[in-house]
Amino acid sequence: MSNRLNSFTHIEPTAVIRAKKKYGTPLYLYDEKLIIEKCRALLSMPHAYGLVVRYAMKANSNRALLRCITEQGIEIDASSLNEVRRAGMAGIGMEKIILTTQEVPEGEDRKELELMMLRGLKYNVCSLRQLYLIGDFARHNNIDLSIRVHPGIGSGESASRNTGDKYSCFGIHMSDIKKALDYAKEKGIRFNQVHVHIGSGADPEMWRQNIDLELGIVEKYFPDAETVSFGGGLKEARMPGETTADLADLGGYANKQIEGFYEKTGRKLKMEVEPGTYIVANSGYAVTKVIDKKRTGENGFNFIVLDGGMEINARPLMYGSQHPFYVISKDGRLLFSEFSEGAARDFSAVVVGKCCETGDSQCLDSQGNIVPRIIGEPDIGDIVVIGGVGAYCASMTPFNYNSHTQAPEVLYTKDGELKLIRAAQTLEQLIANEI
Repeated sequence: MSNRLNSFTHIEPTAVIRAKKKYGTPLYLYDEKLIIEKCRALLSMPHAYGLVVRYAMKANSNRALLRCITEQGIEIDASSLNEVRRAGMAGIGMEKIILTTQEVPEGEDRKELELMMLRGLKYNVCSLRQLYLIGDFARHNNIDLSIRVHPGIGSGESASRNTGDKYSCFGIHMSDIKKALDYAKEKGIRFNQVHVHIGSGADPEMWRQNIDLELGIVEKYFPDAETVSFGGGLKEARMPGETTADLADLGGYANKQIEGFYEKTGRKLKMEVEPGTYIVANSGYAVTKVIDKKRTGENGFNFIVLDGGMEINARPLMYGSQHPFYVISKDGRLLFSEFSEGAARDFSAVVVGKCCETGDSQCLDSQGNIVPRIIGEPDIGDIVVIGGVGAYCASMTPFNYNSHTQAPEVLYTKDGELKLIRAAQTLEQLIANEI
């Protein structure tokens, strides 16, 4: 079996053991070199008249990762004022950030938003109310706005990751576009950017259709648009058998359609994309320890109990997502990898965490049913590594459920060193704000 966890990572089992000995378990371990490779691949996408790649920082907002990503030339897509603040605290200039949010900032938040916009923050209005509240300020300061359009169709890996159809309220729906345009005309506001995002992990064909749809919207309604954002949602293959988005193919299609738009209208559009998962998902690993093994009778299941479960990776519970498993012995030997064709396939089990919750399982389908998985049988004290957790895990999981504390985050640097980028939370920190 290979000395690495899989063919795309730079992390070896010995590095996992080093991290475990130094920081304990559970912990998150990130592959810096892979993140850099993903950034460079995105920046190399074909484009006709310019390309801006923004990182959807909600995927993972750790300051060290933000710095690593932006140092490669990638900008930031923020989903809240606090994300903008965090990016600023990481040393990222406002001119490198776009804010696309469901929030409607008022009071002190409104004042801070306006100051951010004066410093270069791009505001992507997502509702008529947001537009009406910012309109006078934008006109007075000659600030162009971006607009997120709700196209009425969408796609995603699950229903809750579809952001474009009638069950989702992101953006200004096409039925309200005339109201937005009439208001903008009255105020003298320009929309110089149009944004449509249909969902996460969408089928590539749907991504192509979104390009055509959005260019049609821009041609018909937005004569001042200079940039068109096709959103994120680029598929990343977490599991064997899944297919990662073909950047050359998708970028080539966008390039062709944007050139056709220019031939038709005489307008050259810059392209934006805003991936999160694609950049960081496969860089991340949850390192856990086997603390117990059980079986629910002759007709039941084998259970492997880890010291980290839904409080470090809630995606199986939320979406029915699958993540690859790796088993490493206490002395650092790779015993099982789902990416190894030579791995033993004669043992199945349900992998669970330590939370008092039946849904605390890494083996759930999209309906929440327990589905045993093939995994190399570990001993108590062995390491089970859960892959694909770089995105929407540390940033999204209920880490204080059952009063468990947030796991530390560790960066495996491009030089092969281990760097602590978030210390383990203490119980005292957990209760610090209780009165």
